[in-house]
Amino acid sequence: MAAGECIIYPCYFNAAYSRAEGRRVPRSIGVKAPVLTDLERALKKSGIPFRAEDKHHPAHWTRREGRLVVEWKEKKELLIRKVAQRLEARK
Repeated sequence: MAAGECIIYPCYFNAAYSRAEGRRVPRSIGVKAPVLTDLERALKKSGIPFRAEDKHHPAHWTRREGRLVVEWKEKKELLIRKVAQRLEARK
């Protein structure tokens, strides 16, 4: 991973998960069962460059849900909030 990149997983935005299971946003802005294409769509709408990888979150190694490597130089929490707001709009 190069400098200025962040990795995000769909589990970060899953309202059904607890914080211990990998959710990184408040339940109120999380979504039900997000998939990688939802995150890709949110990033495209925001104009943020990314690439998809066929990797998995270490805590969810059986699910094979994929991840995104995002070009981002600010704090990761800002990126996660920005994506969550775009996902929330699809509710």
